Amino acid sequence: MRPAAETRGSTDAKSNAMPLIDKEELAVGDDCYRKIRTDIIFGQLRPAHKLKLEALREAYRVSVSTLREILSRLTAEGFVTAEGKRGFEVAAVSAENLRELAGLRLLLESHAMVTSFANADVEWEGRVVSAHHKLASTERLMESGIGEPEQWKRYDGEFHQALISNCGSRVLMETHSLAFDKYFRYQMVAFSYRGSEPAEQHKALLECALKRDAETAKKVLAAHVNNCIDHALANSSL
Repeated sequence: MRPAAETRGSTDAKSNAMPLIDKEELAVGDDCYRKIRTDIIFGQLRPAHKLKLEALREAYRVSVSTLREILSRLTAEGFVTAEGKRGFEVAAVSAENLRELAGLRLLLESHAMVTSFANADVEWEGRVVSAHHKLASTERLMESGIGEPEQWKRYDGEFHQALISNCGSRVLMETHSLAFDKYFRYQMVAFSYRGSEPAEQHKALLECALKRDAETAKKVLAAHVNNCIDHALANSSL
C-alpha cells in the first residue's frame, strides 16, 4: 500500500493536469481559420467589413469562442483589425500599405531568388516549369475572357513560390508567404487583368530561372511588381 502522502501527491497531480485537447475541435478551428483567411484574401470578406461573431458563427458553423481565437490569430497576421469593445473588422486597404507590401515582397523575393537559383537542381527546375505551365494556360484563358480570376491568382502565387522554393530557408519562405498573401489580397480587391504584359514577364522569369540568371530575374520582377502597382493605383479607388 502506497503512503498517504504519495497518494495525495498523485491525486493533486491529476487535479492540476491540463485538460485534454479535443482534436476534432482543433481540426474544425484550423479549417475555419483557413476558410476565413481565404475569404479575406479573395475579397469575399471585403476590406473594413465588420466581423460580427453571431453572423460568422452561422456562416462558418463554429462556436463564438473558436471564432474569437481565429480572429485574434488573423489580427496578429494583419488580415483583421481588433476594434476593442467594438469587435473585429477586416483590415482596410490603402495605397500606402500597398506600396509597403510591394517593397517588402520585392526585397524578400529578390533575395530568395538569388539563393534559389544558386541552389538549383533538376527537381526545382521541374517545379518551376510545371508551375509556369499552369499559370500560362490560365493567362491565355484570361486573355480570351473565359478565365477564372481566383484560379489565375492561385497559379500566379504558385509560380512565384516555386521560383524561390530552393532558397534553403524556412523562415524566409514563411515570411515571404505571409507578405505575398497580403499583397495577393490587393490583387483580388484592387487589381484587374491587364493583358499580355504580366504573361510575358512570367515567361521571362521562367527563362531566367532555366538560365540561372538571377540578376536579370530581379530586374524583371521589379518591373512586374511596380507595373502592377501603377496599374492598381490608376484603376482603383485606393
